[in-house]
Amino acid sequence: MKEIIEKAEVLIDALPYIRNFYGKTFVIKYGGAAQTKDELKESFAKDVAMLNFIGIRIVIVHGGGPKISATMEKMGKKPAFVQGQRVTDQETMDIVEMVLGGLVNKEIVSLINRHGGRAVGLSGKDGGLITAQKKTIRKVTPETGVSEIVDLGLVGEVTRIDPSILDGLEKSGFIPVIAPIGMGPKGQTLNINADYVASAVAAALKAEKLILLTDVAGLLDKKGKVISTLKKGQIPGLIKDGTITGGMLPKVQACTNALNEGAGKTHIVDGRIPHCLLLEIFTKEGIGTEILDA
Repeated sequence: MKEIIEKAEVLIDALPYIRNFYGKTFVIKYGGAAQTKDELKESFAKDVAMLNFIGIRIVIVHGGGPKISATMEKMGKKPAFVQGQRVTDQETMDIVEMVLGGLVNKEIVSLINRHGGRAVGLSGKDGGLITAQKKTIRKVTPETGVSEIVDLGLVGEVTRIDPSILDGLEKSGFIPVIAPIGMGPKGQTLNINADYVASAVAAALKAEKLILLTDVAGLLDKKGKVISTLKKGQIPGLIKDGTITGGMLPKVQACTNALNEGAGKTHIVDGRIPHCLLLEIFTKEGIGTEILDA
């Protein structure tokens, strides 16, 4: 009887959060270990289905970099990166679209639907969802010390999100699952960083939350301890002193962009923990880093 009562208390503890978030939109970037380990895939799908059942509107943007690289190698093509960005020629783009828009996207849709959700797979090309432009970066040539523009090929950055298709799906109770592929101004297909797509979608929908699943415990301070809550204005100082570096930089930038454009709160969460979404959303302590606008 004690265990049964404890289960009831857990549900009661979640009640204020359920009431506050009912009818709100959460955008979730799904990637990392949560997307590659079977037990974490199941945990993620169950969390998403539950959130949907209690009236929270969920939009998922997924990555799939490791799967793309593995497929490329199987096809005899070596992946190439510059500053963490995949160099994407036309052949690579064909593989990216096949893996992200096909294999990975439909696996996520199937998992969620198996647990009672109503997921629908999309790419940014569907319904004019994501308009993009080619992205260029600069790289210093060691021999000359001169900064030069690097052509990454068919790599893009978001210029516009048209949320019409997402609004329609959400109102009908469906869960959109988006592959981060956009359409360029000349109709070309562009490969886009999933963190930035999730950020742009959260901004366009004025989402209550943007949640980025990662392979770390959250944003760590100099002592290696998770920073549970952070204000947007503190970020430049943490970048300057080296607290925020490497792969965390684009995630923090994605969070900042979303907040600047009207998203409510952003979260960087450890996707290696089973049911990480429920733990972050329905507990006061949370398990990751919450970044606020104020």
